[in-house]
This record gives sequence, C-alpha cells and structure tokens, in this order.
Amino acid sequence: MKLPYAKACEENKQVIAEVLRPFLQAGGDVLEVGSGTGQHAVFFAEQFPQIYWQTSDRQDCIEGLSARIGTVGLINTPKPLLLHVDGSWPNYRYDLIFSSNTLHIMDKHSAECFLSRCNQCLKPGGHLIVYGAFNYNQGYTSESNREFDQWLQKRDPSSYIKDFEWVEKIVNAAGFKLIDDIAMPANNRSLVWQFETLPKQ
Repeated sequence: MKLPYAKACEENKQVIAEVLRPFLQAGGDVLEVGSGTGQHAVFFAEQFPQIYWQTSDRQDCIEGLSARIGTVGLINTPKPLLLHVDGSWPNYRYDLIFSSNTLHIMDKHSAECFLSRCNQCLKPGGHLIVYGAFNYNQGYTSESNREFDQWLQKRDPSSYIKDFEWVEKIVNAAGFKLIDDIAMPANNRSLVWQFETLPKQ
C-alpha cells in the first residue's frame, strides 16, 4: 500500500526533535497519542535509538501507521496501539507522552478526555508534551491561525484551535505543572508539563 504522508510532519520534525531532546537523551518509554502517518515516530525513533517509541491512534489510522512502522523495521517502534482517548488507556506507565497536531482536530469532549486521562499511564515525574496551534486570552496569535481555524471548522464544526487557558486548567487539575511554553515555527507552540501526582478524589 502507499504509505500515508503529511507535509507538515516533514517540515516540523527537526524542530520538534530539539524540544524532545532533553527529555529523551537518557532513554525511556514514550507513548505518542495520535501518531497519524507515523512519520514523526520513525524520525524520532531513529534520532533517539535509546528510547522505546510506542505509537497509537484511532482505528482508521492503524493500517497506514502499521505499514510505515513495518516498512522501516526499527527495533524500538513496536506494533501500534489502538487508542481512543475517551476509552481505555494502556495499562503501562510511560516516561513521556507526546502528541502533535491533534488537539485542534479533536472535539471538546475528546480533547478533555485526552488531557485529563493521560495521567493514567504516565510515571510520576514524567512529562506531557503537546505540539500545535493554540489561542491565548481567547484570541488568535496570528492571521494564519485565524484562517487555519476557519478551515478546520468548515471541514468539521467540532474541530477548532483550543484556548491555552482552557487546556492548562484541565491538565493542572489532572496533576500536571507547566514547565515550558515554547514558540515554534508557523505560529505553533510546544507545551511541556511535568506530572507531579494524581489529583485527590
């Protein structure tokens, strides 16, 4: 089959790798949520052979994702996991959870499930890193993000750029502390949180 391909992945993989580098140099287990085409997974697994990069996605992406992972044949990229963020999460504790360009595709409910439930499979002291476009103070950071958001909503009314403050409130309640907010090319951000402890019930 023809492997799935996303131009954006090729354009941003190197700059994202530099954000990830301090967290991956010592090795560890990574869960990528919404691996899509698998281009990021393959690139990062090659760049950081000391890490174990577990891909995951919804059912409609698994075939193409599996094909790319299988074609490359890296020993540190196992078979992709089927993961719906509003369903069951892996019964495993990872050192880092990474997701790129997924939050703006998710509807509000799915985004909230992702942000509030990923603590279920992250080690205390582990990190959550999310890359993508975000609004601040309920406003767009650029005209291109405004146009992108309009395109998203025209394609799917439930998809839209999420507000940073809304995201931060959810992950903070889930036991995370923001440790970095990094400006990236094309008006994107890399948000880095550290998981401190599960919230009290």
